[in-house]
Amino acid sequence: MNRRTFLQASSMVGLGSLLEQSARGALPTQRTENMSAESMWNTEVLVAGGSLGGVATALALLRNGRQVVLTEECDWLGGQITAQGVPPDEHPWIESHGAPQSYRRYRELVRSYYRDFYPLSEQAQTAEHLNPGNGSVSRICHEPKVGVAVLNQMLAPYQSSGQLRVLLQYVPVSSKVSGNWVQSVRFKHASSGSEVDITAGYVIDATELGDLLPLTGTEYVTGTESKGETGELHAPDQADVKDVQAFTTCFALDYSPGEDFVQKPANYAFWSSYVPAIQPAWSGRLLDLHYSNPRTLQPKRLGFDPRPGVSVEESLNLWEYRRIIDRSNFRPGFYHSDISLVNWPQNDYMLGSLIDVSKHEFDTHVAASKELGLALIYWLQTEAPRPDGKKGWPGLRLRKDIMGTDDGFAKYPYVRESRRIKAKFTVLEEHVGKDNRKLVEPDTARAERAASFYDSVGIGYYHIDLHPTQTRNYVDFPSLPFEIPLGSLLPIRMENLLPACKNIGTTHLSNGCYRLHPVEWSIGEAVGLLVSYAWEHRLLPADIRDDRRHLASFQDFLHEQGVQTKWPS
Repeated sequence: MNRRTFLQASSMVGLGSLLEQSARGALPTQRTENMSAESMWNTEVLVAGGSLGGVATALALLRNGRQVVLTEECDWLGGQITAQGVPPDEHPWIESHGAPQSYRRYRELVRSYYRDFYPLSEQAQTAEHLNPGNGSVSRICHEPKVGVAVLNQMLAPYQSSGQLRVLLQYVPVSSKVSGNWVQSVRFKHASSGSEVDITAGYVIDATELGDLLPLTGTEYVTGTESKGETGELHAPDQADVKDVQAFTTCFALDYSPGEDFVQKPANYAFWSSYVPAIQPAWSGRLLDLHYSNPRTLQPKRLGFDPRPGVSVEESLNLWEYRRIIDRSNFRPGFYHSDISLVNWPQNDYMLGSLIDVSKHEFDTHVAASKELGLALIYWLQTEAPRPDGKKGWPGLRLRKDIMGTDDGFAKYPYVRESRRIKAKFTVLEEHVGKDNRKLVEPDTARAERAASFYDSVGIGYYHIDLHPTQTRNYVDFPSLPFEIPLGSLLPIRMENLLPACKNIGTTHLSNGCYRLHPVEWSIGEAVGLLVSYAWEHRLLPADIRDDRRHLASFQDFLHEQGVQTKWPS
């Protein structure tokens, strides 16, 4: 389908029919449990992937009247904050600004959920900025299942009305494409094998790894670009498509003094002696209370003590780092222990990538990452140094129920890096990196701010944080509060497919600050509002960026919907 036929609402993807049916509220309403072996659905917008970005996209579309089918590979929506088990990494100003209103509403709904249903202490009940776990990484460390409950609450009215249909445990397997237009995507249920073809006017790739890009022939990049390609200050001399950040399969622990939950895993000998083969060199065995300081790459000690109210000499107690339940926030005796989420340097998996590999290789790496997790638990139970000179905390227990899985590990690995579209505009380190800005911007005042994009559709902030890959150590350096340019959301060729997760037009380096929770939500929100505006005005997304009048109107629409496009001066 080309622009002319789209604007005339041709029947190639049934767009005219979809608009007509939508106005009558007559879109098909097949239910997942009644699907035939090969069902066919039509919808206005298909959002493939129930990541944070995918949920934000769906919510933006739904509140603006669009019909949506939302698919997800796991049986939980929410991506990194739920199925991957990672408490939100956020910037210092998140309580007041720097994210869409809808993201801040999510955070307040999490707090309300605890106030309404948990026996909080009086102090916690009245705390304006309740942090259930009091984890040091975030102002709102909370359980994955609470995130799932809140996201389902936010989506529930639209499911009830029939405006939204959610397909859980469905994986994209193929697509039909005509020229620059994705006509349909086929999905397969992970256990039953049933399949469904979904035809849509717009297709959003909100999968964790950009899975629709190869399926639809959308141009994309992976791994590390070279300095010659991008001119970025911290880019290596050689590009490497396989140089992808480590992933982590998270899990949760609690602690019962006097108990013994020790169980030695089969592959402990390997992991207990494993030293990452990266450069600059790691500072010893992976299973130890040290790691390479991300900024200096010098050895840095860490602390670990699961006892309540005990401080450690080191700067960081890993037990408190991503703690999701602080028992002092609750009625005395309700929790016998804190609950801590383990996403540490010690369980980063550096032996392989999950991108562009076979399913067998994918599953093999995920299984090995879980072996690493079990080895880390055993090491903590038996070998971790204690303040009293002894070794190990045998009362540490894997809390299998927290992740909603039989083995206790997250439903999906925490991935920091995805396939990335070849975009009409690519965000480089020179746009957001603090040191690189000084090299490319002669005006001192402007050099102290990130690049200003005329087509900004959102804002975010996080330092550029790249975890080790299979070959190199951390890359970590300061960034500046940045904007999200519309051009980074537009593929160079495809017209009705848009990215809404970590798959936008960034480089390996700039992805390091665009991948965190509130930024991913902001990307999804912008994409949902972009499609809503384009649909309403009979435009293609690229047309909006090319027409300054429509771009200004679209940015006004963003502001009305609670999206900031510029940082306060």
